[in-house]
Amino acid sequence: MTLRAKSAFDTLIQGARVFDGTGRHPFTADVGIRGDRIAAIGTLDQASAERTIDARGRALCPGFIDVHSHAEMTLVKPDHPRILEPLVRQGITTFVGGNCGTSMAPVFPEKARYVHTFFDFFLGAPQHDHIHWQTFDQMLSHVESQGALLNAGFLAPHGILRLNVMGDRNETADAQDIAAMKTMLADCLEAGALGMSTGLMYFPGLSSDEHELLELARVVHDHHRVFTSHLRSYNSDTMGRALDEVMGVCAAAEVPLQVSHLFCIPNLPWPWKTLVDRLLQLGSRVHASVPLPIPIDGLLASQMEKAFRRADAGEPIGFDTMPTSAGFTHLLAFFPPWVLQGSIPEVLKRLRDPVSRREIRRSIEEGDVAWPHRGRDSWSFNAFKVMGYGAAFIMSVTTDKNRPLEGRSFTDIAAEVGKHPFDVVCDLLVEEEGRVLVFETPTFPGDPFTERSVLAALLNPHVSVVTDTILLGFGLPSHLFYDCYPRLLGSYVRDHRHLGLAEAIRKSTSLPADQLGIRDRGRIRPGLFADLVLFDPARIASRSTAQDPSNFPVGIDHVFINGHAIIDPEGFHPDPLPGRVLRAGG
Repeated sequence: MTLRAKSAFDTLIQGARVFDGTGRHPFTADVGIRGDRIAAIGTLDQASAERTIDARGRALCPGFIDVHSHAEMTLVKPDHPRILEPLVRQGITTFVGGNCGTSMAPVFPEKARYVHTFFDFFLGAPQHDHIHWQTFDQMLSHVESQGALLNAGFLAPHGILRLNVMGDRNETADAQDIAAMKTMLADCLEAGALGMSTGLMYFPGLSSDEHELLELARVVHDHHRVFTSHLRSYNSDTMGRALDEVMGVCAAAEVPLQVSHLFCIPNLPWPWKTLVDRLLQLGSRVHASVPLPIPIDGLLASQMEKAFRRADAGEPIGFDTMPTSAGFTHLLAFFPPWVLQGSIPEVLKRLRDPVSRREIRRSIEEGDVAWPHRGRDSWSFNAFKVMGYGAAFIMSVTTDKNRPLEGRSFTDIAAEVGKHPFDVVCDLLVEEEGRVLVFETPTFPGDPFTERSVLAALLNPHVSVVTDTILLGFGLPSHLFYDCYPRLLGSYVRDHRHLGLAEAIRKSTSLPADQLGIRDRGRIRPGLFADLVLFDPARIASRSTAQDPSNFPVGIDHVFINGHAIIDPEGFHPDPLPGRVLRAGG
């Protein structure tokens, strides 16, 4: 498009290398923004604009779309712009919350105490003062009226639906329970949920069976949405079955599937387990001095082979993963599900009592991590047995007394105080009233050697890139909350050449938009929303580490959300809040 006659834009970006989000080669063009939309692309040298940006030598791409986040837990609060600033600083303009079967709604009075107990454990404080809604629609309306820093879509959370219907009953659902969950799910989808998420590794989702999931997936089908899943297992011996479970459910219900945050945990019999653990530790130490070009992503590649083939054949199956060496979750997720039943005082009483503590430890150390992982002592996320006590590093606590422990492993602390690591775990949970988040990794957070284990997933064309954000305003956050996309474009693309720049951008923009059904975003095209990132491909880079994550990236000059320049060379401009709630079907 060439404009010779004068045409007014709010913002005119001149001479950028435009990566349109589709994966095709870039082209040089001017881009005009009017209101909240991209108004024109082409030669616009005669156009007038309130603001003109010389973008020569820089790349312009769609804003990054993070479809696996938990940032909605913070977005519902008035002070969220301060806490979520790192997301927009790295170019994220849209996220999808409600993943892993959990979100902030619905919360119905009959079972509210169970839902609030979950929130208290996970968010580090009681949430009664922040929750002024019951239904999913009321929560979305709350965010709309309050305002949002960035665009947000929401998934209906299977685990929270289950708590609202069944409380903390650790059993399969009967017909009446399923009927109630289906009604509640339909209400969420009609309110605009993008789909339903499941957290089948976590309580209470781990108590579900295929019949329950299929019945709920049929409701998702009726509303033409997506079914997302944190699998029942990421352990190497049963991950294939976990994939088969959700692929079978979604194929039978005829719904698109999104498999969450791909990784694979080796779970081998002795002595192979000990051997593999030692090799990983050795490789990690050597790699720190002499980078080893040894592929260690073969285990994940073998687990994913069938699922990737089905996606290649055209089945509606998507995936996402994180460019990091460490996952993160709640410390109580490492415990047998029966430990988590009841109120917070009841859970803490079990952890204090020496007899109960011995029973819990036996459940962990002698339990059989067996499929389908619904037995009393067979839950799949028995990370202390599968990876060892040294695999957990403290991510966040809530007391000043224990703040110096953040970033440390339980085995290191145990050696220092002369206790067994399990007792250190229980003592900390008691002191923190259950409010402890942790990193889990076979070596240590930030290890570049173990990070290579996700490369097979990261490079697959069906896999989008995500942060799995849990930003709460305290603790030691993952470096991904500050650097996921700059790290991808700087390290994986420019420095190591694992990916081309256009493809990496596609995996962060149009691919996730298509996977979750997000319309009019993720591409640069006239008429679409002006969510844009202007960056220097030669400079974009992370300044974060696992030990010192809270550093903004370099090389990003401008970020636009719905046409509003929220990041520019002068800084961060959240006022007015430019984000929008993305309601499906609206």
